[in-house]
Amino acid sequence: MTDTLLPNAIKDSGGEGSYFRKGCNPFAQTGRSKLQNKRASLNQQIIKQMRMRAGAENLLKATSNNKVKEMVLLELSYVNSNLQLLMGQLEGLNSSVEVYQNTQETANIPLIALGLKETKEVDFSTPFKDFILEHYSEDGSNYEDEIADLMDLRQACRTPSRNEAGVELLAKYFSHLPLMEARFFSPTHQTGIFFTWYDSFTGVPVCQQNLSLEKASILFNMAALYSQIGTRCDRQTIAGLEEAISSFQIAAGILNQLKETFTHTPSYDMSPAMLSMLIRMMLAQAQECLFEKTALPGIRNQFNSLMKMAQEAAKVSEIYDQVHQSMIQTPIKDNVPLFWSTMSQVKTNHYRSMAHYFVASALLDHQLGPSDDEDQQEKTLSQVYDRLPEGRSPLDILKNKDERERIGKAHVRRAILGHEEALRIHGLCHHLNKLDVLQDILKASHQRSLNKYSENENGDEFTDYMEAPDIISKTEHKAEMEVPTTTKVKVTDFFQRLGPLSVFSAKQRWTAPRTIRICPEDRDLGFTLKGETPVQVVSLDPLSPAAADGLKEGDYIVAVGDTDCKWLGVSEVMRLLKDVNEEGIDIQVVSMMDSNPAMPTKSATFCGNLPKTYSMICLAYDDDDKNPKSRKVAKKSSFINWGLKNKLKSASTLSLPTSDHSSTLPWNKPCPTFPSSSSYNNDSALY
Repeated sequence: MTDTLLPNAIKDSGGEGSYFRKGCNPFAQTGRSKLQNKRASLNQQIIKQMRMRAGAENLLKATSNNKVKEMVLLELSYVNSNLQLLMGQLEGLNSSVEVYQNTQETANIPLIALGLKETKEVDFSTPFKDFILEHYSEDGSNYEDEIADLMDLRQACRTPSRNEAGVELLAKYFSHLPLMEARFFSPTHQTGIFFTWYDSFTGVPVCQQNLSLEKASILFNMAALYSQIGTRCDRQTIAGLEEAISSFQIAAGILNQLKETFTHTPSYDMSPAMLSMLIRMMLAQAQECLFEKTALPGIRNQFNSLMKMAQEAAKVSEIYDQVHQSMIQTPIKDNVPLFWSTMSQVKTNHYRSMAHYFVASALLDHQLGPSDDEDQQEKTLSQVYDRLPEGRSPLDILKNKDERERIGKAHVRRAILGHEEALRIHGLCHHLNKLDVLQDILKASHQRSLNKYSENENGDEFTDYMEAPDIISKTEHKAEMEVPTTTKVKVTDFFQRLGPLSVFSAKQRWTAPRTIRICPEDRDLGFTLKGETPVQVVSLDPLSPAAADGLKEGDYIVAVGDTDCKWLGVSEVMRLLKDVNEEGIDIQVVSMMDSNPAMPTKSATFCGNLPKTYSMICLAYDDDDKNPKSRKVAKKSSFINWGLKNKLKSASTLSLPTSDHSSTLPWNKPCPTFPSSSSYNNDSALY
């Protein structure tokens, strides 16, 4: 079940000669691809049935005819039964863990992987072209290649390969989303683009116009991909176990980032309660792999080593018990696959029984001898038990052979009972019955405990019903969430030709480019420049020909002649202007618009035909800035006469306009809407 990869065939405009993968071939006949295709088909059937149910419910409310009501109720019962069947099939897909396991692995308990969220295709072409023409006053058809690259990248993210290349693909698109949001998603203008994602547990579609759902879903798929990488690792090797541990810990870290960053995502599979449960499950599987890593070289048949492994197994059992308790809580239990909760319950009993078996082996097979470290064994035994049976001391148990055997047999009985309970629970879930490997492991563990009991069986002790004490869980290597380093990778904006993002963004409102004829008088242009990229006109002489032709203080120069200047600094623009002859040269400038922006509209979220409205944070206004005082501009040194004295002065002003110039604007900086992109809402941007 290897993933079939397409060749690197799409060039990434973000770098010279760099390419990004299209991901896994959606037509490859692998178990994993077939599973995703079935998921996509089920999602379409579920949404069709939900639309039929919504229509029937609306008709039931609108009609007063009893016969029509009876027909509608019959139709509703039919639709609801179909929905139940489809939900059951989707649960079966989430229970199909065998396709994610390592194909050569037959000696380990299967692990659970998350399925990828499905989405609809999105066409950015027309909305982005219209926005470029309307907002940036450029021909949108000039950006067809960039738009096509972005759409190809998003399409590739629907079928990522199950390796680091697939994770990098998702991370690259995730890193492009803040750039795309800053370029095209204005808080005062709706693009008309709808992002639709399907709940991975219920199949219910969720649709939003903003990018929060898109960002959250990509993060979820990154975590799901890491969980699939973890389940595929070869757990018969140390390297494979280390990769599995790291993958599950990173998956937990990404899910935690998703939980803390996107707290109001309307999709149920990304709700805080569900994400908390998924984080616990990923950490439990990481802890299970840590236990397997400790046991892989072999468990030394010594008292202290067996006691240590008993506590390690008890720790795994304890964590899986917490996972199971979170799965059976409302409302999680209504949508979590029965396979998941049953598997966690089986593992809880299995590893608890293993812990009792290790303690029994330590007590029954290793009597305290003259060469043994009595103090060390006493300390070890006291740390294993929270309470000792009937007030006995650890030293009494170690020195008294009969007492040692009695407690050891009690642990064996608990191990046998625990394995029997695990087998019983295993038989209750038909999806678990398909996993022959799990059943074989449970039966082998049960038989091993039975053999241990028969080796130490004594016919005179059939009336001994002593209860073995609980074992304190302890681990030397606790599974922890890893801070993901791959959620964001360095990318170059597809639409960098529009200009620096700190200036040319969707939040700024600009005039169309104006052509100004520059004719120097005695090599004096009548203005100076400052700023980084693009440069800004300052110290404009109101009597200069440029001012008469329409040049304004604070204008940004976007072109000199046929040269685009959006990414040129002061020195580069200066070189273009210093050799202007008497005939002059045309430059293109843009000005920030002074009109108050329209109030932002509301953003509607559609989740299973139920609209949810989230109001956006309005822009802040300052009455004091509505009537800015006009000020006179004194004539300063010209641009061409910019000597050493002015060069030192200009060198300190190579930045975006300060508050002195922005005070003429009729609005303040807009408050960021949720979720905000801190990378672009900074103080260096001009509002």
